[in-house]
Amino acid sequence: MFTQNLLRNRVAELSEEERDVLEGAISVTQLYPAGHVVVRQGAPVSISTLLVSGFMTRHVDAPDGRRHLVAVHVPGDFVDLHAYALKKLDHDVGALTDIEVAVFPHASLERIQAEDPGLTRRLWFLTLLDAAMHRQWIYRLASLTAVQRVAHFLCEMNARLLAIGASDGTGFALPMTQADIGEVCGLTNVHVNRVLRELREAGLCHVRSSVVNITDLKGLTAKAMFDPEYLYLNQQTAARAVASAGAPS
Repeated sequence: MFTQNLLRNRVAELSEEERDVLEGAISVTQLYPAGHVVVRQGAPVSISTLLVSGFMTRHVDAPDGRRHLVAVHVPGDFVDLHAYALKKLDHDVGALTDIEVAVFPHASLERIQAEDPGLTRRLWFLTLLDAAMHRQWIYRLASLTAVQRVAHFLCEMNARLLAIGASDGTGFALPMTQADIGEVCGLTNVHVNRVLRELREAGLCHVRSSVVNITDLKGLTAKAMFDPEYLYLNQQTAARAVASAGAPS
């Protein structure tokens, strides 16, 4: 149940047996309110968390007090699996909304590593997928215009939510403020507002009250120069994410 979205519609999906092993490694599930910092930068950690419901972020606080979002997590993400090896993080992990997480003691992950090499490779894949998304976020900030950055981020979230059944390709909930989107895209709140208006007037998408309505997915992906290859989705989901002619209706 808790792992149903883990690697769902990815190139390398989990088997039922692997899901059973992972769920047997969960020690407890916990609820946190929006705004709660689940893991603090530099604090020793002996657990990793799988997001069951809600949205989470990873963020870095600058010396001047400004927060910088460096990742947004959706249900099914193993948010801080890399903490198993690192034992402390160089960033905070927080609840963007009210959340539920499944807790994996590192001792349980140690047993999986010793007893199930196949599942260990699946978990390793998750950390590599995480790194692939980080590289794409760097590319987005360094190489795309303001409009392209926001469009690219919206396309990514649509693709990731498509994979877990939380988007139908025409709309999805995105519980983020314009300031949050600005942190992701390296833009001011005013600039994000201007960009969202431009996307709306171009007939591509409409973002309002934490809901994204996509009116032209093919046009939006073209504007963003979005290619979902870095998300390692299966062929069908990847086609839906860009409104490919080969995607099922």
